[in-house]
Amino acid sequence: MVNAGGVVVAPPVGMGRHHATGGTVGGHIGYRWQIANSVFGLETQGNWADFKGSNANLAFAGVRDDSTLDAFGLFTGQVGYAWNNVLLYVRGGAAVVRDKYRVSDFATGLTIDNGSETRWGDTVGAGLEFGFAPNWSIGVEYDHLFMGRRDVDFFFSPGLVGVPVGTFAGTARIGQDVDIGLVRVNYRWGGVIATTY
Repeated sequence: MVNAGGVVVAPPVGMGRHHATGGTVGGHIGYRWQIANSVFGLETQGNWADFKGSNANLAFAGVRDDSTLDAFGLFTGQVGYAWNNVLLYVRGGAAVVRDKYRVSDFATGLTIDNGSETRWGDTVGAGLEFGFAPNWSIGVEYDHLFMGRRDVDFFFSPGLVGVPVGTFAGTARIGQDVDIGLVRVNYRWGGVIATTY
């Protein structure tokens, strides 16, 4: 925690950490070109997600911290090597995620305060694709998102007795990294690749 209600907390107080898990579905569109066995590409990807996690707050007894990542996007360049109907590639570029945070009372489940943000960072990944029919391929991919640390403002929620709704509750410095495994089904027309997961 960096501050509470505008009062600076120095040094900042640790509130705990957790791992969020869940599923995702989305799609991408891109362009690839091939020179001999070398393949180069550009790609834009967007996904809905439901990655959730929680932990007991270490600074305040009886309080739980929840996080949800509900969407992400990737904007990447690709370099790969193709042989026969197989493509091995690596990619890297920019990433953006949509995060929601909630602080609640363990006993009642009542939301105390919450915050949200759109966070930008970097991504690297690698994948393997196998062409199984004309213009169709299936593949697996791993991506790591480096989202860094950000200061996120929290505001008191409706239902908290004696506190006006939307009152500033404090600021927390939140760090985030994301690991994603995907199964991709691709359709190619010309040099353009479109996919659903």
